[in-house]
Amino acid sequence: MIKTIENKLFVPVNKLLISWLWLGIFMVLVQIMLGGITRLTGSGLSITRWDIVTGTLPPLNEAQWEEAFNLYKESPQYQKINQDFVLSDFKFIFFWEYIHRLWARTLGFVFLIPLIYFAVKGFLDKFLIKRLLLIFLLGILAAVFGWVMVKSGLQDRPWVSAYKLCIHLGSACLVILVMWDTLLCIKVRNLSIVSNHLVRYINTFFVLVFIQILLGAIMAGTKAALFYPTWPDMHGEYLPEYLFNLRNWSVYNFLHYDNNPLVVVLIQFLHRGLAYVIFIYFGLIFYRYLPIVKSNTILRSTFYILALLLCLQVGLGVLTLLLSLGSIPVFFGSLHQIVGVLFLLAVYFLKYIIVSKE
Repeated sequence: MIKTIENKLFVPVNKLLISWLWLGIFMVLVQIMLGGITRLTGSGLSITRWDIVTGTLPPLNEAQWEEAFNLYKESPQYQKINQDFVLSDFKFIFFWEYIHRLWARTLGFVFLIPLIYFAVKGFLDKFLIKRLLLIFLLGILAAVFGWVMVKSGLQDRPWVSAYKLCIHLGSACLVILVMWDTLLCIKVRNLSIVSNHLVRYINTFFVLVFIQILLGAIMAGTKAALFYPTWPDMHGEYLPEYLFNLRNWSVYNFLHYDNNPLVVVLIQFLHRGLAYVIFIYFGLIFYRYLPIVKSNTILRSTFYILALLLCLQVGLGVLTLLLSLGSIPVFFGSLHQIVGVLFLLAVYFLKYIIVSKE
């Protein structure tokens, strides 16, 4: 935590540090949202090079646009899916991938420059120095995973690997969780442990929500919603018969999910099933510990916010699924993703305040 210093000159710096962390969390949330839009619009493979410096500027004239378009024409996505694209179509998908990368660069500068300033001025203690360096390293790791993901769609497949997309989103969630924990360490005191069982239940709940977000990334990567745009059944089945045929379960089918339906069926089934588990599990926790929840204002407010976000998230998931007729609705799909991340942060807040660090 920030050291307690009587000199009043340090108070504005502490407030500035807190505002800086809030800004960072907001920018990572926007970056995750942009990543979701980029995926849903099929824009992630429009920029085929990772030019960290020169890639900051977009094409500025027709010749540069033609050059960028010609590079895209060499990609499997253009050759197998988008052969009918004209320059205006390319500019649309280029825009989203460019904004996604530009925002990541901006985020890096917004984080690194104040970090150096705070460190040079001696406004950070050892805890914050280590924690902020960890955040910066995790951010670099997320960026590297992003490029590895993009490269997976520039070779044979006309889209990025769903598994690498899952890792990319997971690393971004780790970045924002560490930032969130750092802010909580500065701003929020833990409550007393009111029940060891409640602590374990909330920890389990947090793990389930994090896994659900990773499953959602694979859902997006495989575009699984397009294959079963029905609810509550999956084209008339609740337990897909395909999953009970052991001959379908092979390493090849998992790796080459674009050539067979195993992963699509499985990920739909798991994502739906885990959503039911999370919803029921939260309801049971809320009911079981209602007297404890009512006894503390912060705990009660947190549970109510979680309940609201959970209902909203389930509704958005079902709506996104039902509207995935031919294409996944970008607005509802990206909103479903960002509400999921907000829900994860809210669960972590609950996890934080009920765990004693003494």
